[in-house]
Amino acid sequence: MTQDEQKQAVARAARDHVAANIGTHAIIGVGTGSTANFFIDELAAIKDRLAGAVASSEATRVRLQGHGIRVFDLNEVEDLPIYVDGADEIDMSLMMIKGGGGALTREKIVAAVAKTFVCLCDQSKLVQTLGRFPLPVEVIPMARAYVGRELAKLGGQATLRENFITDNGNLILDLHGLSIADPVALETAIDRIVGVVTNGLFARRAADILLLATAAGVKTVTSATIPS
Repeated sequence: MTQDEQKQAVARAARDHVAANIGTHAIIGVGTGSTANFFIDELAAIKDRLAGAVASSEATRVRLQGHGIRVFDLNEVEDLPIYVDGADEIDMSLMMIKGGGGALTREKIVAAVAKTFVCLCDQSKLVQTLGRFPLPVEVIPMARAYVGRELAKLGGQATLRENFITDNGNLILDLHGLSIADPVALETAIDRIVGVVTNGLFARRAADILLLATAAGVKTVTSATIPS
């Protein structure tokens, strides 16, 4: 299967997982990116079972509404049983790097609220050690230079994502050249830098379920299936 065919297969698996694990008229969280877009297109087939969705970006909101799916503000929602999103990298502990599309802050917020985080990936995203994909860091504009200097002290090289503004009106610094031995510690250290909104490590809140598209089909990985 091509990469797009794998994404389509895992999107269908995610649709079926959602259908089997939510009650009627539930609200779910929906992520951002190419794999999430395939999922949104599949979600249209079961939209009558949903009250609606919470979108992690403006692009996701537009795509959901284009399929006639009601989009809720997260502040209106008390219960979010499932959040479905992709990742730029994921390891076998189900920790991730996200934010290649620049929606990392809203993605983290929605993931924090959800009871279950389902990650969708094709097999190219599964890695032994996080860091091959540049780590996005959302930054308040006036702190860009300061944060860049502080990030350099942690290793790697921070570069400004050119001609890009997040949905929150901020900038993205992409941290290159990392090999992340302790994702939780690095996530915490970066978030402590004044001027950082958040960073793209999803380690303190990892995925609960990974639906992994491979040439042989979609595999389901959970914390219970990870070797100790």
